[in-house]
Amino acid sequence: MKLKDQYRFIRQNIKKNRARTFMTILATAMGCAFLIVLASVGYGLQQSIVKETMEQQIVTQIDVYGKEKGNNYEALTMEDIEQLEKVENVKAVTRKNQLRQMPTYTIDNYIAGTMAVSTYFPSEVKAGLELSEGRLPENPNEVVVGYQFANELKLDTEENVYDEETGEVKEEFRYSGNLVGKTITMTVQKDMESDEIREIPLTVVGILEEPTKEWMSDLNVYISQDVFEQVEAYTGTPGGEIGIDPDTLESNQVESFDEVQVYAENLEAVQGIVDELGDNNYATYSVVSEMKEINTLFTIAKAGLILVGTIALIIASIGIYNTMTMAVTERAPDIGIMKAIGANPKTIKKIFLLESSYIGIIGAIIGTIVAYLTSMLVNIGLPLILEMAFNDEMPEGLKFSAIPWSLVVIAVGICLVVTILSGMRPAKRATQIDVLKAMRREI
Repeated sequence: MKLKDQYRFIRQNIKKNRARTFMTILATAMGCAFLIVLASVGYGLQQSIVKETMEQQIVTQIDVYGKEKGNNYEALTMEDIEQLEKVENVKAVTRKNQLRQMPTYTIDNYIAGTMAVSTYFPSEVKAGLELSEGRLPENPNEVVVGYQFANELKLDTEENVYDEETGEVKEEFRYSGNLVGKTITMTVQKDMESDEIREIPLTVVGILEEPTKEWMSDLNVYISQDVFEQVEAYTGTPGGEIGIDPDTLESNQVESFDEVQVYAENLEAVQGIVDELGDNNYATYSVVSEMKEINTLFTIAKAGLILVGTIALIIASIGIYNTMTMAVTERAPDIGIMKAIGANPKTIKKIFLLESSYIGIIGAIIGTIVAYLTSMLVNIGLPLILEMAFNDEMPEGLKFSAIPWSLVVIAVGICLVVTILSGMRPAKRATQIDVLKAMRREI
């Protein structure tokens, strides 16, 4: 019996029982769509979280928190910086120290209180530092400021200068001039018990680029190491910290850094650098390591969701089994004739397996189309519903559902396996029909 004749035989049976076959295909399609949509939630949230994490951080950046010595972690020193710079595929090693008191900055009749950070600009430039305007410092008393620093400069008045809703400085009280080329005065305290202060004039020569995310802000003033040391010498404490007695401090303290980042030449080199630093007892963090953990977590979640979705297909397989059993019963005379004229039992079994596969393929195609439509509606409608329900705006670019081709292949594969297994028993039963009984419709 030719394959073309087998398909003709299958189509004839489907035409005879359109309603029953349609309901079976519908149940299969619903099961397949449920599997895909359910698993797509895991894929969608994974994509959103990975995208958000990648946008928030430079993927080639490795944060180094300290070096393990015994049971403790020690702050990194210049010796460590030199060692880190020698690691293969390292492009730059940046280091920062934050002033341990909050200075005030004044220009004309405007004032702001924000952090001062000492940084080594040559390594920052290697790492990819860019300015929105101006240039990098060339002299000790030249500084660059964060993109939002000017918004923090407010008129020095007793009036309420802050907007009650946003918490930002009102437009009419905010500094509106161009800071580049202007001199600001940084005021630091000597200690908490006296009113003694020191004023250090600083020239703003550049403004950093705007942070990549809307919710991020950079208000810092980036000072030179010379200015940082001036404040330390004035207060007599590390980092210009106030509230501690300089006489209680050790005199032989080694200069260390609050924040150290290693930048790899490319993304592929990150993991190798992390592994080497780990072998040398450095405590590190990189976005690549976080991606591994996120992907592992979501792989487990997606596997669980696919398993739950498969249950729906297994339930649909009951309908397929019933449909195929009825088909064998109704076509007993046809099977008897086929066996009487010498049809191979394998051919008869193949016909019924093809029919159950046909139901599975049609159901999978319909289910996939429905799943894609549902996914689109979920991504459009669910954020609107949540925003209305909780009166809170959803993060931009958040995806609740995503259907990659791999998920479609997995779902269609599971659907076919389930439908074929459902047709195995009825197909085997068809090969066992007695010819004489079949002709008398006695099975």
